[in-house]
Amino acid sequence: MKAPRLEKRARYLLSALAVVALLWLGWTELTRTRGDQKVVFQPAAKTCGVDGPLRYCVYRAVGGVNGDIVYHLHGRGLDEGVWNDDTYFTAMLQARWQAQGATAPTVVTLSYGPTWLLTPKGGKADSGLLDDMMRRLPAIEARIGQPRRRMLLGESMGGLNVLVAGLSHPSEFAKVAALCPGVYVDSPFASLPTLAAALRRTGANPKIAFGVRTLARTYVADEAEWRRVSPLALIDQATPRYPKLYLSCGLYDAYGNFEGTERLARAAREHGVETEWTPLYGGHCATDVNSVADFLLR
Repeated sequence: MKAPRLEKRARYLLSALAVVALLWLGWTELTRTRGDQKVVFQPAAKTCGVDGPLRYCVYRAVGGVNGDIVYHLHGRGLDEGVWNDDTYFTAMLQARWQAQGATAPTVVTLSYGPTWLLTPKGGKADSGLLDDMMRRLPAIEARIGQPRRRMLLGESMGGLNVLVAGLSHPSEFAKVAALCPGVYVDSPFASLPTLAAALRRTGANPKIAFGVRTLARTYVADEAEWRRVSPLALIDQATPRYPKLYLSCGLYDAYGNFEGTERLARAAREHGVETEWTPLYGGHCATDVNSVADFLLR
């Protein structure tokens, strides 16, 4: 008698689990996101090319361009085609310029793949992309025309990259706009207790922080090499003739970037660098599109 009762209970339990699973799947389907908020704008005309490991796309506003070039270095996981993405902040920049009736700069988005850091050649096999990029810019400009002003724009990983490029080669760029850049007070070679204290101090997500540390150590071999690319170290050499800076970051940036970016803005001003610091109430890569767009036009 016992075995049939157990079988009956097992069937009842399986039936109940099946009902729960169906209800859950139904609720998940009912509440899933159905679409995206898209930006209404006129996409720029695009032409793309490849130069060695560097992929790039040139974007010219349909209403004409103003003679400046903005090199856009994208965030992690994106590519050189992101400028015309109607769900991304880059489309909002274009919409802002169009609403103002402004003549926009030519935008050249550069990419070495989904994930990369600009560093001078060092001890790591993947290092040297900074040198490579700077060598290739003249060839790109030979095809599209010499700029009146050369500027840099980047977000997240790209925000760190534009700071490295602009602060390492200050005579080459007029402006640098770094949004939610990966700027850290502590190096990726700091002790684990030091890094743990940074997590508590900044509220960074530990999993993200570990990934950032791993990425950095892929491109730099030691503390000395890190100081060659850390914006907080590079800014110590700055003079008032350095590129104008636009810096922004969300207070609740899960990458822990607010602390370092705020300190960079303060140090830049102390060295006489014209700096626009835009702290934001939000998460990673919260962006004040209007002030970025205006910075790149002035």
